[in-house]
Amino acid sequence: MALPVFAGLAAEPVDSVAHIIQVALTPVFMLSGIGTLLNLFNTRLARVSDHIEQANALLTDDNDDPDRNLTLEKHLVRLHRRTLMLDTAILAGGLGGAASCGAAFVLFLGSVRDSSVATWLVIMFGLALACTVGALALFLGDSLIAWHGLKREGPMPRPAPRAA
Repeated sequence: MALPVFAGLAAEPVDSVAHIIQVALTPVFMLSGIGTLLNLFNTRLARVSDHIEQANALLTDDNDDPDRNLTLEKHLVRLHRRTLMLDTAILAGGLGGAASCGAAFVLFLGSVRDSSVATWLVIMFGLALACTVGALALFLGDSLIAWHGLKREGPMPRPAPRAA
């Protein structure tokens, strides 16, 4: 006995079902790309966090060089801006991934229930695209802060040599 949910699918030709599956895979491929971006953003955020820890450790050591401390404080301000950019990029990427899943779900729901879901599909897939573009723009912002900060402030000072 066929399930009532799938009763309408048996009457449809294989080509239309294959087309539904092909169309539904588009958001899944987008989700894969978004997952890769989220991995990149998280890795970069971990590196920025390591730099923050290193700068804080250098600020708290027994070095009273005001120029060095000022440079470290400038680095910390820049690193905190980068953290904010990357956190927001991760949030936008996560929302884009959720919207991609929503678009795939809406496609399947529309095909199973034989209802018009075009409006929801456009909203979900459009949201996924907008969030992904936003995440990439924020990633570009982080990169610009990193590049210009390095150019303007130079590399982070090294730890002071320890007296023997």
